[in-house]
Amino acid sequence: MKLYGFGPTRSLRALWGLKELGAEYEFEVVNLLAGENQRPEFLRLNPAGKLPVLVDGDLVIPESAAIVLYLAEKYPQSRLLPGDLKARAEVYRWVMFTMTELETPLWRITRHTALLPQEKRLPQDAALAREDFTRMATVLENHMTGRTFIVGDAMTAADCVTAYLMDWANEQGLLEGKPNLQAYLERMYDRSTAPQRIAEAVASIRVAPPGNASEVRA
Repeated sequence: MKLYGFGPTRSLRALWGLKELGAEYEFEVVNLLAGENQRPEFLRLNPAGKLPVLVDGDLVIPESAAIVLYLAEKYPQSRLLPGDLKARAEVYRWVMFTMTELETPLWRITRHTALLPQEKRLPQDAALAREDFTRMATVLENHMTGRTFIVGDAMTAADCVTAYLMDWANEQGLLEGKPNLQAYLERMYDRSTAPQRIAEAVASIRVAPPGNASEVRA
């Protein structure tokens, strides 16, 4: 398998799934800063020009959450997807909750505070998005009371998807007053299978901007 990714992007989420499985894969850097995601050869993989993308034989999968769920299905012995249908439904529920109710407002905040040109930023939309995120994060905060993992008593795909997002939210100061989520974040990144924290990935780019190189990870 080959994973196309870059630094502090959602590639970290896909990497978490691969590391949790102990799967062998090749990592191909697509340098967003150099515009490599807009090159024709990459757009043939993902016309949206976004990362990450997983290639497994002739199968091409964009979207980080889809990659994690695919990997969980490909390696059922990992139990990232529980065998019990009801538990699997809970995993799907929280993956969808994370991607729609939490990541959507967090992406709006990031766009209107850092990514868009100054003249296109809408402070009022960033403020509304913070309210939306806080309200929905409270749902997860309450759910995590007395829990180690999001579903059941072991790591699942829901954790691979959500833990990365909690790190992103923490970078925005959005976990203040949410002790369950703060503890969950630290617990997940204490795992030997955790990828880089976002701050570490950002720092590595600043120190040595990556080129288009391949590395083998296991």
